[in-house]
Amino acid sequence: MPSSINTGLVSGRCQSDQQSLLLQLKNSLVFDQSLSAKLVKWNSTSDCCDWPGITCDEGSGRVISLDLSFELITGGLDDSSGLFSLQFLQSLNLSFNIFSTALPVGFANLTDLISLNLSSAGFTGQIPIEISKLTRLVSLDLSTNCFPGSPALKLEKPNFATLVQNLTHLTELLLDGVNISAHGNDWCKALSSSLPNLKVLSMPHCYLSGPLDASLAKLQSLSIIRLSSNKLSAPVPEFLANYSKLTALELSSCQLNGIFPQAIFQVPTLEILDLQYNEFLQGSFPEFHQNLSLRTLLLSGTNFSGTLPQSIGELEKLSRIELAGNNFTGPIPNSTANLTKLFYLDLSSNKFTGTLPSFRKSKNLTYVDVSHNQLTGEIPSSHWEGLRSHTHVDLGYNAFSGSIPSSLFAIPPLQKIQLSNNRFGGQIPEFPNVSSSLLDTLDLSSNKLEGHIPSSVFGLAKLNVLELSSNKLNGTLQLHWIQKLPNLTTLALSYNNLRVNARGSNSNMSSLPQIKKLRLASCDLGMFPDLRNQSKLFHLDLSDNQITGPVPGWLSALSLLQYLNLSRNLLVDLERPLSLPGLSTLDLHHNQLQRSISVPPSYITYVDYSSNKFSSFIPPNIGNYFNFTLFFSLSNNHLTGEIPQSICNTEWLQVLDLSNNSLSGAIPSCLIDKIKTLRVLNLRRNNFGDIIPDKFPRSCELKTLDLSGNNLQGQVPKSLANCTMLEVLDLGNNQINDSFPCLLKNISSFRVLVLRNNMFSGLIGCPHIEGTWPRLQIVDVAYNHFRGNLPDIFLKTWEGMMEGGNRNLEHIKYDPLKLTNGLYYQDSITVTLKGLELELVKILTVFTSADFSSNNFEGEIPDVIGQFNALYVLNLSHNVLTGQIPSSLGNLSQLESLDLSSNHLSGQIPPRLASLTFLSVLNLSYNRLVGRIPTGPQIHTFSSDSFEGNPGLCGPPLILACSNPSISACSNTNGSNSGIDGNFLSAGLGYIFGLGIIVLPLMFCKRWRTWYYTHVNRVIFRIFPQLERRSKNLGRRAQRNRRRQ
Repeated sequence: MPSSINTGLVSGRCQSDQQSLLLQLKNSLVFDQSLSAKLVKWNSTSDCCDWPGITCDEGSGRVISLDLSFELITGGLDDSSGLFSLQFLQSLNLSFNIFSTALPVGFANLTDLISLNLSSAGFTGQIPIEISKLTRLVSLDLSTNCFPGSPALKLEKPNFATLVQNLTHLTELLLDGVNISAHGNDWCKALSSSLPNLKVLSMPHCYLSGPLDASLAKLQSLSIIRLSSNKLSAPVPEFLANYSKLTALELSSCQLNGIFPQAIFQVPTLEILDLQYNEFLQGSFPEFHQNLSLRTLLLSGTNFSGTLPQSIGELEKLSRIELAGNNFTGPIPNSTANLTKLFYLDLSSNKFTGTLPSFRKSKNLTYVDVSHNQLTGEIPSSHWEGLRSHTHVDLGYNAFSGSIPSSLFAIPPLQKIQLSNNRFGGQIPEFPNVSSSLLDTLDLSSNKLEGHIPSSVFGLAKLNVLELSSNKLNGTLQLHWIQKLPNLTTLALSYNNLRVNARGSNSNMSSLPQIKKLRLASCDLGMFPDLRNQSKLFHLDLSDNQITGPVPGWLSALSLLQYLNLSRNLLVDLERPLSLPGLSTLDLHHNQLQRSISVPPSYITYVDYSSNKFSSFIPPNIGNYFNFTLFFSLSNNHLTGEIPQSICNTEWLQVLDLSNNSLSGAIPSCLIDKIKTLRVLNLRRNNFGDIIPDKFPRSCELKTLDLSGNNLQGQVPKSLANCTMLEVLDLGNNQINDSFPCLLKNISSFRVLVLRNNMFSGLIGCPHIEGTWPRLQIVDVAYNHFRGNLPDIFLKTWEGMMEGGNRNLEHIKYDPLKLTNGLYYQDSITVTLKGLELELVKILTVFTSADFSSNNFEGEIPDVIGQFNALYVLNLSHNVLTGQIPSSLGNLSQLESLDLSSNHLSGQIPPRLASLTFLSVLNLSYNRLVGRIPTGPQIHTFSSDSFEGNPGLCGPPLILACSNPSISACSNTNGSNSGIDGNFLSAGLGYIFGLGIIVLPLMFCKRWRTWYYTHVNRVIFRIFPQLERRSKNLGRRAQRNRRRQ
């Protein structure tokens, strides 16, 4: 801190009263003599003006400066202390001690003080009014490095305005961490009216609110403004650009908003600009001109955008740039290569594109982070040559390609190399001078690297983290090789073409370093490595390794283990229950575990027992162990019995997946109304009966509800409308008897709605439509009793089917553990393609499907369906739709499956359907279509089955050529109803002729035969309605049996 007192003056002879007061002060203070550098040397035998920390006036011998900083003084400082009798003191520094008491009022006696520094001295409580009596003060520092909850200084009575009103000579005011709690108008006006000469204003963490009042513009001498970590909650005022002497502006974490004035960047004297962590602050860079003084530019965590101008290379003094977490676009300017004084560069988490510029001229560069951008291209080895100070480089999460520059591995002081999630190929370069290497982190994971791991890697003695997962590395790695890496704590080799050999005497892990994180997934282990002596291990992934036999009991000896993934192996049992009190993640899915289910440790958060061979019941007390469990899955086993009530006792469960078992009974209502945190409930494909409990609370936060493939009856619960965050609802393949669920029309988050194969009836669509289901991408209402027209106005609200290629290629999923290695719940759904039910285990957010088949829909196909340009599957088959096929279906450029079969559609096939190049399934059979089948490279790949039952059609792939003037009697070229139209035949035709008209077409014309049985059945069902119900139930049961086979 600048001071007005020259502490280097030649000491005069100390006056006796001054020495006596100083010794009295020493005797009243508590300090550790072994740590003291000043007080310990004070004694009565030497001149006090020669004591460390003391400066005397040359002429009078009076003490004018006292510096006891960093003496670690503890205990109090009372008003009777000899300190307050040193009335000639002009400078007092008690900073960085541990007084732990209130500020004594005795400071008022030191009226000659020009500089008072009590920063981080441990004083607490109210700042006394007596400080305001020190009217000669030029510098006042009461700042403290307080932590939340710890005692701190505060300004209440007197308040801030009262404290400073008499301190008119102040040029430096530092109150960091003092609780001032003042509004912008109050503290700004107090400063501008009382401190006209203020140069340094430092008040971060002072509970100040905004906005910055215009009265601050009067303080034209201000050079340093530090107001970080206050709730200013306002735009940055333009007048800050008018401070002609401004050197530092620090406003980080102030909840600033609006657009940052570009003129502030152009202040010639500005050296430090810190606006970090104001997420609502927007702005962009101007063109920089020469002769600016900017040295430090900190904008991380704001909302700046635009490009980085080439003129940034004009900022010759720039040494630190932090722009992480913004929205900058465009290339990183090549002119950054001219920033010769640059030592720290962080451009991570933006949208920069293009190639990486060279840093060869920045000889002092120590830190480079351009991760999480969209950078591409190769990186020449020359970019890193000549750097001798570099310690950290992070190029991860980009799209860099080519080989890894070998010069990067040759920088002597380099400690961290992080190149993960790129497209680097070729082999990993060898490391020169491994014996002197300081490298502690090497992360090359998720690239396309090939070949063997270089032997020099195992000579990096200081290596702490080795991440090589998800590449194409090959060869055999002997596990005992890591003995040469004594400091190694993280080893990740998963998902390569490597074979890790853990067999033999050399694999005894007792001779290996103490690993904390071990990831060896898909490494062809075939057996458990002997890890019983790895007492520091907290993360273990041995998944996908064809490991057979039981889970070894010695795992329970790894008391620090928090993450255990043994999934996708051939494990059959646990030698003993896992007794791991700290275990939070346990993944055993896709093994062959059987017998009874082992209850998990009490503090578990993620449990996946899915896809095993458990055939017992769920332990009745299992929920008692879910004190902190977020995810629990037992899907794809052979479990029987009912869901135990104890599962409802958990307070944190977010995902419960018990699908694909043989569980029975009613769904416990407590699952729905008691577990307030539940986001995913999947009970599909079990034997649950009764009704769906109508207990969904108003606070419902469900995102996925899948109850399909059970024996549920009744209606859709009305309380389900409370689940306003619902994305996936699958009630298919049950016995629900209800109308279309319009009660859900206000749930705007819907993505998937499946009502398939139930007893829903009536019209679809809802009255008073406004913005219903704009994100809907999969709808399946097939095999119900819906009737009426497909309402155009209702379908228009399904905007999610109209988005085409505008969406990101993601999956619908729910991640309860956002920081854990890709473990999340993955929604799945069953769609019907060409009569086959296919389960989509991962639902892409770009996949859209609409299935209205096997109902009683009538009328024309709505034109709005032609706007569903994101649609992949459309099935309107087995209804009574009439009219022509809309030509607008030719707009569905993404369409892969189209089924309009078994309707009453007429007219010609629109030629535009031939332009659907992705179409792989087409079924237009059994309609009343006529004319030539359109030609095109894709439509000609379909067999005649796609067009059969349309006697009026001709041309390939049908045998009937359009040039044949004699068309089958079954056809009707004008597109009207063929065959018998329902009118009575004239009795004059005679019995024989009538018999021929009726019987012969039934024998030889499939279309007529279908029409005939349909109409006869209708007459019979009207007379005997009980036959209709029996027939449909038999048909539904047969359909369900086919699906479960």
